Amino acid sequence: MAESGMIASNAPKPSRLRIGRRYRANRLDGPYDAILVGSGIGSLTTAALLSEAGKKVLVLEQHYTAGGFTHAYDRNGYEWDVGVHYIGDVGDHPTMTRRLFDFLSAGRLEWAPMDETYDRICLGEEQYDLRAGPENFRAELLRRFPGEERTLDAYLERVMAVGKAMPFITMEKLLPRWCAPLMALLKKWRLPAYLNRTTYEVLRELTDNDELIAVLTGQWGDNGMTPATGSFIIHALIVKHYLYGGFYPVGGASRIAETIIPQIQAAGGEVFTYARVETILLDGNRACGVRMADGTEIEAPLVVSGAGVFNTFERLLPHSATAAAGYDRELASVQPSMAHLCLYIGLRKTAGELGLPKTNYWVYPSRDYEGDVEKFLADSDAEIPLVYISFPSAKDPSFNQRYPGRATIEIVAPGKYEWFEQWKDQPWGKRGKDYDEVKERFSTRLLEHLYRHFPQLRGEIDYCELSTPLSTAWFCDYPRGEIYGLDHDPARFEQGWLRPRTRIRGLYLTGQDIMSCGVAGAMFGGVVAAQSILGWRRGTALLRKVFSGRAPAQRRDAPESGTAESA
Repeated sequence: MAESGMIASNAPKPSRLRIGRRYRANRLDGPYDAILVGSGIGSLTTAALLSEAGKKVLVLEQHYTAGGFTHAYDRNGYEWDVGVHYIGDVGDHPTMTRRLFDFLSAGRLEWAPMDETYDRICLGEEQYDLRAGPENFRAELLRRFPGEERTLDAYLERVMAVGKAMPFITMEKLLPRWCAPLMALLKKWRLPAYLNRTTYEVLRELTDNDELIAVLTGQWGDNGMTPATGSFIIHALIVKHYLYGGFYPVGGASRIAETIIPQIQAAGGEVFTYARVETILLDGNRACGVRMADGTEIEAPLVVSGAGVFNTFERLLPHSATAAAGYDRELASVQPSMAHLCLYIGLRKTAGELGLPKTNYWVYPSRDYEGDVEKFLADSDAEIPLVYISFPSAKDPSFNQRYPGRATIEIVAPGKYEWFEQWKDQPWGKRGKDYDEVKERFSTRLLEHLYRHFPQLRGEIDYCELSTPLSTAWFCDYPRGEIYGLDHDPARFEQGWLRPRTRIRGLYLTGQDIMSCGVAGAMFGGVVAAQSILGWRRGTALLRKVFSGRAPAQRRDAPESGTAESA
């Protein structure tokens, strides 16, 4: 789509940015100790940790590039991330997140800090800044909300309490199911009752200032649930994650998978793309391998699914096996998360020339998040309730070297799968004029939000295209176009079955459905899955090594990167 408002009639060309190796049956080099379905950060984390433990693993990705929501794509001379808009907890202060990234990437993944104001919350005509560092965060909000010292102190205390809760939540994922009653008593004794109530309920106990509550919850798009519906656990995890600022991977989001894959290959494993798994093979109640879309059967004693619980139990497993293990009933207790629209924008000037910030903009028509979302989902012509604006080319210091004289912007907004469902059986890029017209209308509306905050960009856009929930379903295989796996409401955090070890022997789960959404949440889901597979002795020894800050030594036969050869 050019700024003239006309979408090109020709289908856009596929991205040339490919990470991983293209699958061919004759390229398999078994036997493998484990097969992982999907190559999101959860799967890559589990695969890399199993590789470090001496296992030969095979990662199978149905997309043309590896990385799941950490992948990037290029088109018309531009490059965009699709899910890594910013990462927290990877600055110079040592954190588990930074040490895990360093270990997985063998120290080759670098991070660039964003502006001190990493998020700007725009409520109607008012703007509020979230600044890096607890003291700066508190001081800026106190400047805007004088007299709220006690509220902010109590709020930050409650946010930090989630850090004390995570070991209990993690342990619950690893202990046998018969320990559940004991863990429930232990959590009730040691953890505050407010943790798994809705975010709005928790904050309403601290203040009756709804404007302040709206600002404090202005990042709700990072988990897809409004404050009145989402659990305070996920809210606190996100706030704590960014409390010391936001960061962006130098070289773009694809560097994440590109730097992790060599550790898998060094142990004899591989990450294949264009590798669609048709079904998980069973021998009685034991997973024993997978059957590919081309009919090839690959055997392994362990199968790990990073495809999400709905894909795993509704598509990859035979229905009889899912029902026998009781997962058909379990799935009724959770819901898919929010779907989204994303407008990818390219400009023929640099971020510096255009005055683009390293700050994310969260744009809301009002502080009534729930009411605005409800109106929009009922009527797509209603005011868009959330517009998130990100500037990846400004955040990445290497972008100018890789794409001289260019800049990129991304605008994300809630979407509804049903608005596009009539075109779901049409192939990507060829869904017809009516579909393009719907996309055109949404694109124009999103651009107006951009121009309102950055009027200097009017007339500067060279290229843009809109992705819909159908794009997410097509490329990432999430059936309803969801981006955060499962909804993160209080009920979700009471589901004891959301754990790595399934009731089917040899079958494990990894990724964001195990712990929480986001890159870090899915990554730690991968850690928990690896621990569950390796057991207490081997797993704990490995994690001590990971979090000691020692990156794995690069093997002599390890490739320089995970970039694929040409198809």
